Amino acid sequence: MTTPWRGIITEEEERAYDAAGFGRPTGIGKRPALLIIDVQYRTVGTTPMPYFEAIKEFPTSCGEIAWKAVHKIRSILDVFRERDWPVMYPYVSPKESFDMGRLSDKVPAIMGVKAKGYEFVAEIAPRPQDILLPKKHPSAFFGTPLASYLINAGADSLVVTGCTTSGCVRGSVVDGFAYNFRTLVPHDACYDRSATSHAVNLFDMAAKYADVQSTEEAIATLRAIP
Repeated sequence: MTTPWRGIITEEEERAYDAAGFGRPTGIGKRPALLIIDVQYRTVGTTPMPYFEAIKEFPTSCGEIAWKAVHKIRSILDVFRERDWPVMYPYVSPKESFDMGRLSDKVPAIMGVKAKGYEFVAEIAPRPQDILLPKKHPSAFFGTPLASYLINAGADSLVVTGCTTSGCVRGSVVDGFAYNFRTLVPHDACYDRSATSHAVNLFDMAAKYADVQSTEEAIATLRAIP
């Protein structure tokens, strides 16, 4: 596998982690659930645009890199549809005045997103049988019934996609790990406004919390499940 952190994390650092025993694969379960996190127009934009153009439409957009990930998410979603595996959409719901917490201090622009920005991207939009999970904080588990829904759906593992890699994806992966879910992160089905932050967080998740693969590798892993 060509890792997305190659050239950012040094070979010496990778060797140090490997020597200490980090990064061993955990594999996937027999009934995974797909998390599509925050893939809304506010993070993608209504059309693919370079980053500094995209943020004129939605300040929280990640630009055209997000659209590349959307196409990857769609190919993974197709496998879940074929297998009738659970699909869940943790997403940021419109912010109200009572939501003004530390996030509004750090990222004031998130408080003024236009209504269109909260819509799911049409290419991967939910269907009636899917589970929608409005959330107020980075982790899809924090303050939501996600763990309960996963248990009810019989899910034994997670495939985590969406954005941002360094924020809501990582937060959800770490909490899923804490609940003992085996977790797979397709690295090109996640996106972030910072390529460096994207790569470093994928390296850290691969070392400690999840298996990290390309979308093509992830699909092969999923199709190998009986």
